[in-house]
Parts: sequence; structure tokens; C-alpha cells
Amino acid sequence: MPKRLKDNLSSLYIGAANSMRPKTARHKIVAYVESYDDIAFWRNILGEYEDKTHYFEVMLPSKTSLSKGKKIALDNDLGPRLGENMIACVDSDYDYLIQGATRMSKFMLESPYVLQTYVYAIENYQCYAESLHEVCVSATLNDHQLIDFVNFMEIYSRIAYPLFIWHIYFYCINELGKLPVTELCMNLKVEHFNVYHPERCLGEIQWRVERKLRNLREKYPEAVEKVDTLKDNLKKLGVEPDNTYLFIQGHHIFENVAMRMLDPICTILRKERENEISSLAAHGMQYQNELSCYEDRQVSAYMALKKNTDFKNCPMFKKVNEDILNLLGLIKKQENKDSSKNTN
Repeated sequence: MPKRLKDNLSSLYIGAANSMRPKTARHKIVAYVESYDDIAFWRNILGEYEDKTHYFEVMLPSKTSLSKGKKIALDNDLGPRLGENMIACVDSDYDYLIQGATRMSKFMLESPYVLQTYVYAIENYQCYAESLHEVCVSATLNDHQLIDFVNFMEIYSRIAYPLFIWHIYFYCINELGKLPVTELCMNLKVEHFNVYHPERCLGEIQWRVERKLRNLREKYPEAVEKVDTLKDNLKKLGVEPDNTYLFIQGHHIFENVAMRMLDPICTILRKERENEISSLAAHGMQYQNELSCYEDRQVSAYMALKKNTDFKNCPMFKKVNEDILNLLGLIKKQENKDSSKNTN
């Protein structure tokens, strides 16, 4: 190869290699999150706000240990250092609903460098009712809608709402032992789900909830009026009878509500597709090839739900967007201030 051509190719190769490297000149903002699952969740969100001036690097909260969790992300010598170069992205749990009643809640509400979900956790967004049909399609490659997920989750929420308010009331007065989260979730668990009669399991939940509500009203009559007042306060924060599932423990909604529906629904949808392949195949070899092709392209309902990102129209998520924009505005303001100092 002529030396001149070789030099040109070498130059092109180096140029291409440089162009594919991360733009380190951009302002890097480290985002600490609670766990492995949160990395993908917040990466998907924050990536939409990157541009030529800044980018995010999402990571676990400790480089010296395997420690994880919300407290680590906020308090593990990170809190005092949060700022334009370092932020924390965490689940709200109940810290948003109690509006600064604890040190952690107060810090999360007041610090512009803390991004929170506002719903209980990332799992609640992953289970956003309007996206559950798309989750089924992703898992089964079958667009046949068997139930109205939005209607189901609205009815589920209306049933759960009064018991959830009691649960939050006890949480606020630091007497959660009177209705612990385990008991709340036990009463709100979807059992015996029937794809063709989903109302039956809702009836079972309603029976359990009404029984527990009668017990609470009889046992704590002095709290009834206070619980009713709490409804008005929580409504101002976005908690409505129709969307209560967004504020109930995320793992419960994921495992004991959404997956209880998705598993049997996806089983039926896959069987439908397999029957279609069987009826349309011209011969055995074509059937086996097409079936193998279909099976190779499926994912589990669990993984489809875990990777669900179709929740960004959720009204509560708009608050997350507002916080990110406010954060970037502060960072830009600080950068301009530092630039002005350097110039002078």
C-alpha cells in the first residue's frame, strides 16, 4: 500500500476513533440511585435531557462497598456534596406524602439536587395502567386486548383508597403497627385472577377491605374524622381514588397486582398466536420453523414489565420533568456565574 494512502487511512481511523469517544468536554453530572433496577430507569429519563453541554452518569451510591438503598444514596457522605456535579435520584416511598415530617422527607422536598419519583417507587410507573396492554404486546407479539387495564386499575384503586388512607394516617402519627404495610398489601393482593371475569378478584379484595375498615372504625372511632381530613390533604398532592395504586408499595403493585394479571393474559395470547401458526402452516416443517421463530422473539411478561418505559404521560411524572428542568436551570446559572468569575 502506498505510504500516502496508508497515512490518509491512519488519519481517518484516528479521527473516527476520536469521534466515537464520550464528549468529556461536556459537564458530567453524576446521578446516584438506590439499586441496579434504578440505573436503567433513571438512565432512560435523564438521557432525554442530555445535550452538547452536559450529560449524566447514573451509578450506585458507593464506590467502596456494595451498599445500596435510599438512605445510602442520600446520607452516605453524599448529601452535603450534592450540587451541580452530583445529584441523587430516589423513590419517594411515603416521604412525598408526609411533606417534610421527617428529616429525610424535608431534605428530599427542599433540595433541588434530589430527584424523586413522587409515586411510591419506579415499579408504580412501570405498572402504569395505560401502558399495560403495550407490555402484553411486547411479551407476546399479540395485539389482542383481553381486558381493559385502565378500568381494572381504576376500580382496584377505588377499592384500595379508603384503607390506604387509614394506613397513611397511622404512618403520619408514627403508629404504623396498627395497620402495617404487610397487612395493607395482604388485603389488597390480587388472588384467583380470571382473565374472562376479572371483576371476581376485585370483589374478593373489596370484601377484605370492607371487613378491615369496619374493624378500624370500631377500634379507633376517634380517628375517623382525622382520616377524612387527611383525604383532602393527600388530594392536593395528587392522591385520588382512581389512582391510588400509584402510591401503594411498588413491589406489591408489581408482583401482586400487575404480574397476577399479566402472566395468565400473556399465556392466553401466546396460545392464540401458536394456534394461528398451526392453522396457517402448510406443512410440519413450516410449522416448526415459524413456531421457533415466534418463540425466539418472545420475552417474559416479567422482563417486559421491568423494561416498560411507556409511563411518561402519567400526570405525576410531569413533576419529575419539572424538577429536572429546574435542576438544569440551576446548573446553567452556576456555570454562567463561574464563567463570569474566570473572565474577570
